[in-house]
Amino acid sequence: MHIRNAADADLQAICDIYNDAVANTTAIWNETLVDIANRRAWLKARNAAGFPVLVALSEADEVVGYASLGEWRAFDGYRHTVEHSVYVRRDQRGAGIGQALMLALIERAEALGKHVMVAGIESGNHPSIHLHERLGFQQTGHMREVGTKFGRWLDLTFMQLILRTGSPD
Repeated sequence: MHIRNAADADLQAICDIYNDAVANTTAIWNETLVDIANRRAWLKARNAAGFPVLVALSEADEVVGYASLGEWRAFDGYRHTVEHSVYVRRDQRGAGIGQALMLALIERAEALGKHVMVAGIESGNHPSIHLHERLGFQQTGHMREVGTKFGRWLDLTFMQLILRTGSPD
């Protein structure tokens, strides 16, 4: 497996992975499928803000997962904190791709001088929660019934990883 920055040529695969998560999981609390134009605008916005979007490639050079960093909240006081997203193609889950993408994101966040990474995970997504715990994230909150999808209420688990200590600039 190889991890690199996402490029325009990856957008169809990213779109497919995203739409599968929208249609079939509670990993994304969105019910609207997206098209390549949407993902192109998203990629452009992430890159313009200085945030990475990474793709994991199989030995056959197929995109099997992607990950990104973004603002956690849009206020100046949160500028040292980022939220991340990681999605793995359905037929590749459980093969270590999510962990590899997470490790690459942690490295990128540290290189950007970020202090904290935040994860917002649907509370029933035990594989994602366990992955974050293995990587040193700690659960910091549990919010009951703050979202809905597939006709049911969803709980949200917040987790965080402190990347570096010291005084903010």
